[in-house]
Amino acid sequence: MMRTRPLKVALLGCGVVGSEVARIMTTHADDLAARIGAPVELAGIAVRRPGREREGVPSELITTDATALVKRGDIDVVVEVIGGIEPARSLITAAFEHGASVVSANKALLAGEGAALHALAEEYDADLYYEAAVAGAIPLVRPLRESLAGDKVNRVLGIVNGTTNFILDRMDSNNAGYSEALDEATALGYAEADPTADVEGFDAAAKAAILAGIAFHTRVRLDEVHREGITEVTAADIASAKRMGCTVKLLAICERAADGRSVTARVHPAMIPLSHPLASVREAYNAVFIEAEAAGRLMFYGPGAGGSPTASAVLGDLVAVCRNKVNEATGPGESAYTRLPVSHMGEAVTRYHISLDVADKPGVLAQVATVFAEHDVSIDTVRQGRNQSGGDAVAFEQGGGGRWEGGEASLVVVTHRAPEASLAATVEALRNLDTVRDVASTMRVEGE
Repeated sequence: MMRTRPLKVALLGCGVVGSEVARIMTTHADDLAARIGAPVELAGIAVRRPGREREGVPSELITTDATALVKRGDIDVVVEVIGGIEPARSLITAAFEHGASVVSANKALLAGEGAALHALAEEYDADLYYEAAVAGAIPLVRPLRESLAGDKVNRVLGIVNGTTNFILDRMDSNNAGYSEALDEATALGYAEADPTADVEGFDAAAKAAILAGIAFHTRVRLDEVHREGITEVTAADIASAKRMGCTVKLLAICERAADGRSVTARVHPAMIPLSHPLASVREAYNAVFIEAEAAGRLMFYGPGAGGSPTASAVLGDLVAVCRNKVNEATGPGESAYTRLPVSHMGEAVTRYHISLDVADKPGVLAQVATVFAEHDVSIDTVRQGRNQSGGDAVAFEQGGGGRWEGGEASLVVVTHRAPEASLAATVEALRNLDTVRDVASTMRVEGE
């Protein structure tokens, strides 16, 4: 039976995402009511600039007093899509205190303040849903929180930032340089005027913290996520990846240690084999690969940003929260019972691709191999080539020799899996060899 009293929704923010949420709520009101079991009424929209033209958004609902809106007392659900830490945190707190549940797309706030917000939601017997905070329209948070709640997730590996994926894809497919690819991403609207949050990995790191916390039932702070961006990725890195049958992606990697006693969360560029499902993720799309004990390997793929895709995730949460309101219940809250520590990046186990400029003389390869052996890092493959005359690369067995007359030589070494700390120490020792003129690049190899 349909409940007659409408559920009232306050919308905080009416930009690209918020305006699409308002439009869909207005044009599909009957469908939403049928799915929820009660009418849903948009009671107010808080904005900073009331004079802006917002097509399809009822102007009579616009207000600049967000605090008064969330404190009205008759609001059932607050949808927060303004982003940032403040005033979003204060407004969400006020919403809980005045009896409302919350739907948020605010990854930065949830990554930094998630534990406190979950505690408030529990204190006030309210819901906190945030599917749109990670990977846009892709259903990911709810499957981790609910569908896989009976399973043990060991690893989450994903492309969770569309801007960086577009840039790296252009560098790979069109042989574009980083700056050229960034300019194209900006022109197409994939990159902000200030792209720092995307290209330096801050956006992906916030999403990694959220995913790791849900996947491993523990609290992972944003400052515990190792973060590197893509600004140092070069055309040479892309070309070297191609020679290995790989491509370069900015990955968010959350994994449980082999002994199950700790977790790591990291964001950095990495080479992945073309045979891996994530290698085929092109343009500004996102994809997340989950490895669980019973379910095995699962992949979630789709548009990770944009007004309509993100609004879809917000409205999915809104329907779920409203259903809970109708049934006088709440959905799942925070699950952090494992209390697993977050290990330092040095304890992560990875493979490495290391490109060296070396002196062209006998015995160099043997010296390099010795450094790896001294740090207990096993070499998988070595490729040697000429820097000056541009000859083709030639593969050598581990510990072999080889020399070209005249000019510098280059060595590309790919390791087996080893602790990050051991690999870092190896690279530092290589820099100190007289025969190594430069460590041209280092990049992790993942996804095997």
